[in-house]
Amino acid sequence: MPDQLLSVEEYRALGETDRGFTELVEGRVVPSPGAGRAHNMAACRLAGQLERQLPRDLAFALGTDVDLGLAAPGEPGFSRRPDLLIFDRTAADPIRAEHVAVVVEIATAGSRRTDYRVKHDEYADAGIPHYWIVDLADPVTLIACQGYQDAAAVTGTFATEEPFPVKIDLDGLLSPVRTT
Repeated sequence: MPDQLLSVEEYRALGETDRGFTELVEGRVVPSPGAGRAHNMAACRLAGQLERQLPRDLAFALGTDVDLGLAAPGEPGFSRRPDLLIFDRTAADPIRAEHVAVVVEIATAGSRRTDYRVKHDEYADAGIPHYWIVDLADPVTLIACQGYQDAAAVTGTFATEEPFPVKIDLDGLLSPVRTT
């Protein structure tokens, strides 16, 4: 890991690590441990449900870096790698916060404080209009933070019209795969 604070550009130049992934927080490279099977399964199933409902002008990506734009170019920056993001299909690489419609974090025992507090504030500061927190504790819940006013936790089926019409079967994110 570098000894100095990094800009987003310097961080991107580092490339991928051998173990897990990293994020850039105030210029510091922060490693993130592996997410685990349930987390990864939920992220993939959520992506599958969303893909069928996205408007044509939006795309989704799993585990992709987002430049939060919270620092001037060349200054110690912020780059997060949300579990899932929905962004303007025409956005160039790297994806910047202004192109993101929804960022999704899947909270687990090791990430709850970061997801509910730290990332909540960073995404709000970056101007990302919608932040969804999917919590895998029993029962699975989704909290939609729109305009960073947190709605009540939803169980069962999450449905919204903003930023696009969507219904998500939350119980289906962890239920066993059916074989027929």
